[in-house]
Amino acid sequence: MIRAKLWFRCAAMHDPVTPVVVKPAVIGWEAKRRNVELTIERAFTGDELVLRMKGWVTIDVKKVIDIIKKHGFLKVLDERDLVVELETEKAFEVLSRELAEAFSDQLDLEKA
Repeated sequence: MIRAKLWFRCAAMHDPVTPVVVKPAVIGWEAKRRNVELTIERAFTGDELVLRMKGWVTIDVKKVIDIIKKHGFLKVLDERDLVVELETEKAFEVLSRELAEAFSDQLDLEKA
């Protein structure tokens, strides 16, 4: 198993950034006729975390997810860090090449 970190380019500063989960999402309900005091704390999936980067980075995050899914998958490790998990070294090399072709210098894949 190979793990790699994604480094996007920040849309404002153009430096490499990667998302991390600081606090899990807290979901609650609002009822029309009663008070609901129940909340659920839930961590993001890897795909959800990348989708939240839309507008904050210089590339199309949906396209990133589509390319990664062909070779591996996105995961939030230890409920904090975004990683790409790949089965083989060859898959890592192919994915790195495909991301470079699609996004040039706007996204880097670095072994964790």
